[in-house]
Amino acid sequence: MEPSPLGQLLLSGVPGPELDSQSAAIFRRVQPGGFILFGRNIKTALQLRKLIDDLRDLSPVAPIITIDQEGGRVSRLREIGSEPPNAQQLRDKGDPGLILRHGHITGRLLRLFGFNLDLCPVLDISFDDEADNSLRGRCYGKTVEQVIALAGAFNEGLRAEGIASCGKHFPGYSRAPIDAHHELPQIDLTRAELEAHELAVFRHFTDKIDSMMIGHAFYPALDNTRTPTSLSHAVVTGMLRRELGFGGLVMTDDLDMGAILNHYGLDETIRLAITAGNDLAMICHRVQCVEDAWKTLERLPAAELDRALENVHRFKAKMAPPDAFSEDEFRRRDAEVWQLRVDTLGEVQARERSPENGKRSPVETY
Repeated sequence: MEPSPLGQLLLSGVPGPELDSQSAAIFRRVQPGGFILFGRNIKTALQLRKLIDDLRDLSPVAPIITIDQEGGRVSRLREIGSEPPNAQQLRDKGDPGLILRHGHITGRLLRLFGFNLDLCPVLDISFDDEADNSLRGRCYGKTVEQVIALAGAFNEGLRAEGIASCGKHFPGYSRAPIDAHHELPQIDLTRAELEAHELAVFRHFTDKIDSMMIGHAFYPALDNTRTPTSLSHAVVTGMLRRELGFGGLVMTDDLDMGAILNHYGLDETIRLAITAGNDLAMICHRVQCVEDAWKTLERLPAAELDRALENVHRFKAKMAPPDAFSEDEFRRRDAEVWQLRVDTLGEVQARERSPENGKRSPVETY
């Protein structure tokens, strides 16, 4: 019997650096549409490429293979190589050419391992560089115009290398008073305030970016039912799809974050995510729940499933194949990352902030 195609609507994490037999069996049955990798999946360059090749071999339909490779602390590949400068460091340097170069370098590095989607650029505006909401150091600008110019430069370079991009975190997350990894933030902005700032950025990128990630927050001005944006039909379909006219792939942020996990069971989460208008439901850590999520999908309206499946299929038709891998080529491409770091921060500061000196983030942020 052919497996149900509905697994294509799930973006799953992977437990460890090797594909264990239990996870492989689940993935063969479910056939997830894609996989997201984290630091826990990365030990060596050769091991990472083998893991990705093994994931590809599980399915006759090429999977999305994605990662958060932004810069700074949200750089999964720093586990095996150099840490790129973060968006704020590049912004403060004041050279858009460095950001364009960063996009090209990142794309080439990801192609070497077999990734086809990078979950960036961050399109949030930094209203407070010290805000404690998981976005510290990750924003390209303090104004609409600055974010458009600088995030746009990274997006251009990344896509030119055959790696699809993802704008996040729609509809704007940087004014959240708390971190959604722990609890659902409430953002009390008027629609007019959002239009003037956050939505102005996302509106600009609707025809320039390949996918959008929906953040977890409650905006009373957008949906007064206290539904998180990632599960809200009014936000995902009503605003992003219909008002802004976005036609690319739409995914939730990680549904294992406290903002969702503390308030919704798995069945309701998956149902709301897809009926809201998302094409991919992201489960990063509870990999053992992927099969239950797959079974939930079978009970959803056919029209919603068909819409999401078509969008995933359309996205996959444009995915680029991986480059041939070699350790020497990895060292060459990683050297480009290091040189970008030096050119942005200077030799001394680049070494002071390198991951070899223990500057690791304890939280896997996305």
